[in-house]
Amino acid sequence: MSHVFPRHTKAVLPKAVAGDGCYLIDDQGKRYLDCGDAAVSCLGHSNAAVIKAVQDQVAQIGFAHSGFMTSDPAETLADLLIKHAPGDLDRVYFVSGGSEATESAIKLARQFFLEIGQPERRHVIARRQSYHGNTLGALSAGGNAWRRAQFAPMLIEMTHISECYEYIGREDGETSFDYGQRVANELEREILRLGPESVMAFMAEPVVGATLGAVPAVEGYFKRIREICDQYGVLLILDEVMCGMGRTGHLFACDHDGIAPDILCIAKGLGAGYQPIGAMLCTKSIYQAIQSGSGFFQHGHTYLGHPVATAAALAVVRELTEKNLPERAAEMGRKTHLALEQAFGQHPHIGDIRGRGLFLGLELVQNRATKAPFDPALGIAGKIKKAAFANGLICYPMSGTRDGKQGDHILLAPPFIIEDAQVSEMIDKLSKAIDTALSGI
Repeated sequence: MSHVFPRHTKAVLPKAVAGDGCYLIDDQGKRYLDCGDAAVSCLGHSNAAVIKAVQDQVAQIGFAHSGFMTSDPAETLADLLIKHAPGDLDRVYFVSGGSEATESAIKLARQFFLEIGQPERRHVIARRQSYHGNTLGALSAGGNAWRRAQFAPMLIEMTHISECYEYIGREDGETSFDYGQRVANELEREILRLGPESVMAFMAEPVVGATLGAVPAVEGYFKRIREICDQYGVLLILDEVMCGMGRTGHLFACDHDGIAPDILCIAKGLGAGYQPIGAMLCTKSIYQAIQSGSGFFQHGHTYLGHPVATAAALAVVRELTEKNLPERAAEMGRKTHLALEQAFGQHPHIGDIRGRGLFLGLELVQNRATKAPFDPALGIAGKIKKAAFANGLICYPMSGTRDGKQGDHILLAPPFIIEDAQVSEMIDKLSKAIDTALSGI
């Protein structure tokens, strides 16, 4: 009997024993094409350079508490990230994952305004159908009703405006640009409703991942968001935990939108699964406010800047940048998107095929013409996940796409090293899984 506390107590899981490029291998020798491990394994499962970096660092020093010492891999990784970072981002705060990164961002935003003498700024605005992590602060910022429901009495008060979800939100006769401006302007109205002097930050994902299924904002949306934040002195926090680190064709996803945030959160692809790591990047002005004020960011975790984790991430970022892997993600993303269109573009129950780079989503519908979702009681997403896994494909189907209850989508996030033959394998196995899940409906 296992004493591990699993995510789902009624699930019986195979045991992973090896990785080989884009594949995971269980203890029975079965191979699974990994196209949906929450957008983590950007380099695949057997990258020699990252493995060596971890081994070398463990042999040198495993741990040094960041309250007492820094380390070469942390310093070098921070330098490399800032070299490629957009805008005026200048400092890197290393954590152990995405939820820690977004939690840190929220707390830094609050302390920044305390340090500059604006203690009345306390409100965070985010978007509906967003996901920013599972700690209570990050969950408060997230706008997914299903994830929030049972913890609602414990959550911090934050407000949410509409997501930029063109497939459902754009009205007949409205252009993409006009739709984006309309929903972006909700931010200004919410700032004015709360009182401009009381709002400290707006948080959003450049490409929404788990809750919406790879939904990018329309052109012009984030430029308008940036304008509004600047007008009212509100910090812009971008959550690139899932969509960053090359996943959407740029090392930093916001580069596509031609903007830079005040605070940026990364994780998942930063460590590529080889070590648990995340990071929060902030601008020079935010850092200097702390430095010239109290000097102490009143926050922290034991494993900040962990030497082995930062050594692994340093090797990952070097692989990404030196081998032009974000560009490869963009190229393979175009190929994969075209292949998905050819396979599912006329499917009666695939309403939308979307995404950017190797961050792709398919939305399932009961009726293509009306865009009506399936009855949640059918459990379509869960059935697809189970059928795909049985067939040797790991993908990321989720339910609650529309409002946390209604709607189903499939998120696909394969490693950047995926080849044409594996794209075909993915689509073949996904097609069979969809057919299996929809049979008899």
